[in-house]
Amino acid sequence: MWKQDETGGEVEREQERWAEDKRSPSKKSGPTLPDEVAFVGKDVEFKGVITYSGTVRVDGSLEGEIHTDGGLLVGPEAVLKAKVTAGTVVCRGTIHGDIQAKDQIVLCAPAVVQGSLTTPVLSIEEGVVFNGTLEMKPQANVEVLREVGSNMGNMTSRPPVQRLAA
Repeated sequence: MWKQDETGGEVEREQERWAEDKRSPSKKSGPTLPDEVAFVGKDVEFKGVITYSGTVRVDGSLEGEIHTDGGLLVGPEAVLKAKVTAGTVVCRGTIHGDIQAKDQIVLCAPAVVQGSLTTPVLSIEEGVVFNGTLEMKPQANVEVLREVGSNMGNMTSRPPVQRLAA
């Protein structure tokens, strides 16, 4: 836990960290998300269906469904038991349920995800626990692929596959 001081509380520091993650060009898989339109704090427990446009951040407990064309940020202490439909999902917490993302899913350590994922682009950091199924479908928004693809240039490439004549 962080100690609160005169420059701001733990919520402000966590928001700054998320904001820095969004702006940092050095992140390999960091999607660019719009500013948050809603925030579910870490001591909040919510049951029901959330439908919104834009980006929401969840640090608390949520049970039900989340529907958006925008982004979903799941904090490291968040626990979701939900069916998620979103444009982009960035998870550092726990999600039990199916996730369908139109643009991409980014799983950052120490995330724990149990359920099926459907997305055109998936990024998983070392230290993430994922138990479930994955279905990758073509992407409607080619711009996100270009953004993520440009960050993948540092990876060691494999030699090309050669076909042998029969």
